[in-house]
Amino acid sequence: MPQTPPFTGQLNTSSYNKNLYQTKEEGYPGLYYHDNNLVSGSLEALIHHLVPTVDYYPDRTYIFTFLLSSRLFIHPYELMSKVCHLCMEQQRLSDPQADKVRVRKIAPKILQLLTEWTETFPYDFRDERMMRSLKELTHRLASGDEVYRKAVNQMSQGLIRRLTVLSQYEEALVKINATATDRLTALKAKPQAAIQRDMLSICNDPFTVAQQLTHIELERLSYIGPEEFIQAFVQKDPLDNDKRCFSDHKKASNLEAYVDWFNRLSYLVATEICMPVKKKHRARVIEFFIDVARECFNIGNFNSLMAIISGMNMSPVSRLKKTWSKVKTAKFDILEHQMDPSSNFYNYRTALRGATQRSITAHSSREKIVIPFFSLLIKDIYFLNEGCANRLQSGHVNFEKFWELAKQVSEFMAWKKVECPFEKDRKILQYLLTAPVFTEDALYLASYESEGPENNMEKDRWKSLRSTLLSRV
Repeated sequence: MPQTPPFTGQLNTSSYNKNLYQTKEEGYPGLYYHDNNLVSGSLEALIHHLVPTVDYYPDRTYIFTFLLSSRLFIHPYELMSKVCHLCMEQQRLSDPQADKVRVRKIAPKILQLLTEWTETFPYDFRDERMMRSLKELTHRLASGDEVYRKAVNQMSQGLIRRLTVLSQYEEALVKINATATDRLTALKAKPQAAIQRDMLSICNDPFTVAQQLTHIELERLSYIGPEEFIQAFVQKDPLDNDKRCFSDHKKASNLEAYVDWFNRLSYLVATEICMPVKKKHRARVIEFFIDVARECFNIGNFNSLMAIISGMNMSPVSRLKKTWSKVKTAKFDILEHQMDPSSNFYNYRTALRGATQRSITAHSSREKIVIPFFSLLIKDIYFLNEGCANRLQSGHVNFEKFWELAKQVSEFMAWKKVECPFEKDRKILQYLLTAPVFTEDALYLASYESEGPENNMEKDRWKSLRSTLLSRV
């Protein structure tokens, strides 16, 4: 069988439709090409294009792009059912008298397609209907030959392992969030206890903290399935009168958990700055986080960098003028310039391209790290999705749009596979993930307690916050 090229994360447009045995003229009717690139097709034709035959195996970029985007039009379990049906009928796998030579030729290709599906989109298989179809088809493939039986077992074990690891990760997140909630409750009961524990007392080395932040980022990135980007923006298909194309419940919510982490880090930074009573200590905390942010930039961890900058730019922090007067802000100004949102984040995008290039030519794990500013990545994908119709006026799927969508998501896929090269420090990780974080109101109150209100509006807010928050204690 043909070997598909390794998934580099960079989809090369020139090779999108170099199908290994079949030219477009011989293909299933209903597919439209321009300059030998597939640009549109009916859903049925695109599904046929996905299914291997004795003489044909789909290009790997097509497999990824179609499996990613098809969920806008059809549930994954329905697609799997159709793929199984086509494999059984087309290749007569359901016929016990089927030509054994023919089955031997087609079986490895079908198995390869199923392997790519289970490896790249494992969360689809949290649906029992998906697993039923998968078992039915793999049973047919395995029944005739010991070699295929072993390959089917290997694929099934790999899928179960991936789903088990995901469940363990989700359970760990629940425990982490519960611990963070408990610590916040304890802090409210004894506010003075918090003064004894802060980031600088846990670790005062900004390089180590930046490395531990990178551990958290890469772990959380690694669990985001590519389909979660589509899932975030899924809309009702105009040709589907019944319901949304996504199933009733999401198969994974790792994208949301990652966005929550960004918000937590921003609020943690603001809490750490607003908490100390002494101005000198607050200034030291600000300078420390500036150094952490700088090291994040050097590592290629743009998400933590932006979360730290966001925390420092929150109003309860930015209003501490006396504190900021004690800070050497030159380094912070450089970082803010790098993440300046003007011209559609031009400076950041330039830095990201540089980090991506470094990653491609990397000689070490450290040089491979690219952790994008995640909210902007989602925004880019959102606008790409909103800017073009999913279907053309003819009712055909607009496949040109999905090539572009797949290019962006596949780049992310390469980034999320990077192993973190830094040694883990459990104590720092535990603190970053579970230390108490103030709400916005509590931050304002701490800010006013540190540096009194400057005008009547602030005075009114301070009085209001004191009465509200103190009444809850």
